[in-house]
Amino acid sequence: MNSNLRHVLLGKPLDPLKSETRHSLALVAFLAWVGLGADGLSSSAYGPEEAFKALGPHSHFGLYLAIATAATVFIISLAYNQIIELFPTGGGGYRIATVLLGPYAGLASGAALIVDYVLTISISIASGVDATFSLLPLGAQPWKLTLELVLVMTLLWMNLRGAKESIKILLPIFIGFVITHLIVIVYGIVVHAGGLPTLIPDTVTETKKLAADTSWFFTIALLLRAYSLGGGTYTGIEAVSNNVNSLAEPRVHTGKMTMLYMATSLAFTAGGIILLYLLWGAKPVEGQTLNAVVFGSIFGNMGLDGISLGVALTATLAFEAGLLLVAANTGFLGGPAVLANMAADSWVPHQFRYLSTRLVTQNGVFVMGIAAFAILWWSRGKVDLLVVLYSINVFLTFSMSLAGLCRYWVTHREQKSWRRRLVLSALGLSVTASILVVTVIEKFFDGGWVTILITAVVIALCLAIKAHYIDTKEKIRLVDEVFASQPFGPHVGRVEPIPDESTAVFIVGSSRGGGLHALLWVQRMFPDHFKNFMFLNARTVDAHAYGGEGEVEKLRTEAQATIDYFVAFCHSHGMASAGYLAFGTDAVAELIHMCESIARDYPNAIFFTSKLIFANDNWFTRLLHNQAALEIQRKLHLDGLQMVILPMKV
Repeated sequence: MNSNLRHVLLGKPLDPLKSETRHSLALVAFLAWVGLGADGLSSSAYGPEEAFKALGPHSHFGLYLAIATAATVFIISLAYNQIIELFPTGGGGYRIATVLLGPYAGLASGAALIVDYVLTISISIASGVDATFSLLPLGAQPWKLTLELVLVMTLLWMNLRGAKESIKILLPIFIGFVITHLIVIVYGIVVHAGGLPTLIPDTVTETKKLAADTSWFFTIALLLRAYSLGGGTYTGIEAVSNNVNSLAEPRVHTGKMTMLYMATSLAFTAGGIILLYLLWGAKPVEGQTLNAVVFGSIFGNMGLDGISLGVALTATLAFEAGLLLVAANTGFLGGPAVLANMAADSWVPHQFRYLSTRLVTQNGVFVMGIAAFAILWWSRGKVDLLVVLYSINVFLTFSMSLAGLCRYWVTHREQKSWRRRLVLSALGLSVTASILVVTVIEKFFDGGWVTILITAVVIALCLAIKAHYIDTKEKIRLVDEVFASQPFGPHVGRVEPIPDESTAVFIVGSSRGGGLHALLWVQRMFPDHFKNFMFLNARTVDAHAYGGEGEVEKLRTEAQATIDYFVAFCHSHGMASAGYLAFGTDAVAELIHMCESIARDYPNAIFFTSKLIFANDNWFTRLLHNQAALEIQRKLHLDGLQMVILPMKV
């Protein structure tokens, strides 16, 4: 019944070894634009407004902001195209910082991305709910937080079903936003087309007048401050490079097409909205966003009034709020991808690499959802507080990634067009680094320090986890060295197992020393009792193996070599032996199936495996090392099969 309920809620299990499975789940450029580009596009709901409001009475600078915003989007996007080329298996800001700047730079970038994606979910949902409740009576306000928490859990459930399914569900909202905003922006600009020829000279005249009244330093500083405070417009651009492994083949081409769609739509929308503010003379109105103010003016100019105007404005703002929900989903796609890459390098528990039966990094999805739930509960969904928390980390990652690109092109001058690419990367670095500096200075005492503190705590935890894994790996290596000296025997040829004889079945992993430790222990404790020696190995097809080109085949080759080693060792000593190998998203389930099958063929079988025993066993070691041996033993005991766990002290 539990299995059937799981299938109803999450969908039927998928086979990661079938090529058609990956083909059916891979995102084409359009769906990737929806799933990964929504975060960037949704920032047009608040980024341009923050920039324009920072100009104060000097609204004529809006023309510069519109041009600079559109240009910046393309500069950062083109720079990230290089990351897609260099890292076609994904990883984005984390991977490029690790490879090009060093592991600790990668750790800082990865920690910043994790915090950023949690805040992406939180602020997107909070902003979307705020926009929706602005259309409702004030009496509905107490229900805002409840709705926000429900939406977090709904998105969590949708993403457990699979990335592609969550994107398809949210697709109509995305399309509605694009169509309504395209109509409003085009109409709003065309209506004022007659004034466009004089806009540039008038702006230049106003700029010179301000500089004469104050100074050029004040004028430029004002523009740079407004430009930097609108930096939220560029958030989400890195999402594609983080998730290249989920794109349809050819991945690099699909990634570049997705970046083109994202950059074009964001530059048009964000730059167009700032231009609308300028052309329509938008002024802040209490209780309304600038978008609501200017969109209302445009719909009124279209001849709409009364109910029709209200319906048009409500629909447009509802799609804007809905897109923020789609953007929140980006956090559930990007965050687990970063955690999976960091788990491959042992910065976070290895469990974050594991895929569910729906081939999503289930543990990462859970962490993103629970963390976003906690932050919304703590902040009570206050957007102004969340904006401050959100405003720093994304530009830290941008700057580190682009610094890595600059270093790469300086050290790879033999490659074609390296000068052009270096200039583009350096230009992007100067933009993102300047925004980062201004944002930290402006927002540090308004709550920016909280983001820095949280990120520092994440980095400290990662360092502790890495240190433990390094220490454990070294101890296992020493065990392997001890048992590596075990000599092969003189016997030549295979010795086939006899089903009715006593059989010792060893569940082994990648450590040959651990497997030989178990084999020799059994022979010493039960001399001449067992006649057959079987070896089982199940490998997890995790996010790293499933996403990388040829990684599954590499995993199969390595696992087969380990099994062959144990079987050959037994044959060399004249002992009957055979090996079995399985792959899946849940190694424990695969091992249990193999044990049950062997028990039917070899009724006198007893199962053995090793378990790492730490001198200081605590919750930390139990978190970092799965309890697979205990789980398998419990299931086999329930089925009436005998299993012995052998301690291996490290």
